[in-house]
Amino acid sequence: MGKVITTYLIDGDPKGTQYAFISNKICQMFVVPRSNLSYLNTQEKLQKPAFYILLGEDEATKPQAYIGETENFRERVKDHDSKKAFWQKALIFVSKDADMTKADVQYLEHKAIAEAKKANAFVLSDNKQTPKAPNLPEYQQDSMDEFFEDVKFLASFIGCNIFEVSQPKAEHLFYTKGRGCEAKGFYSSNGFTVLKGSVIAKTMVPSFNWKEKRESMLHEYASIENDELVMTSDKTFPSPSTAADFCIGSSNNGWLVWKDKEGNTLDSVYRKQLEL
Repeated sequence: MGKVITTYLIDGDPKGTQYAFISNKICQMFVVPRSNLSYLNTQEKLQKPAFYILLGEDEATKPQAYIGETENFRERVKDHDSKKAFWQKALIFVSKDADMTKADVQYLEHKAIAEAKKANAFVLSDNKQTPKAPNLPEYQQDSMDEFFEDVKFLASFIGCNIFEVSQPKAEHLFYTKGRGCEAKGFYSSNGFTVLKGSVIAKTMVPSFNWKEKRESMLHEYASIENDELVMTSDKTFPSPSTAADFCIGSSNNGWLVWKDKEGNTLDSVYRKQLEL
């Protein structure tokens, strides 16, 4: 079933301040860059109970995030602005209709931290503990569960995959070998995911052009097991070629070096679907 998303760019900049909501839903997401926090002074909605995510980037490894709840985001963010250096923008989720309660946003925070840790796509350095869920009446818990599904959808809509756990289909697994590498993974709308347990090349060819970043990523996602460099968790890359380069330690055309168990290349399975 299709969905209608309304997005309004406050300053006309697709990377700037904006808000979005799903038709016939109460969840509204504000996206506010750190450089435009003065916008909070104009929005009464953002001075009431809200659930929020601060987003940043660590180019060497995983992006970083902080998940929280507050009774007044405008006041709460003053503390984050002075004490947290990593973040560049905030996603703030409020109700378009009746205001949420403190217990509502605490429940959303509880669910969000648990699901973000499960997805393991972002570093949550300041969310070491998952807070306990508050006691909500059953009907209100159901309402907040539905609200949280919209939170996940809207976050994904703007390209934030903090809650996304990609699940491979067995028939869509692809494999590659070379330079001591024996890796497997799958392709999806998020990119190419190299799976936990894949064996990665220990070394890189001299011409490899992102050595430092690869070393940092290996430290984050792999470890030595029985004298082999093995992935300790899944890692999604923006393209099949980047994934192949990381695994093999050299430059590759990922569309050709990733093959399924029948020997079909990723290119023949996905990019030639429209050929007669």
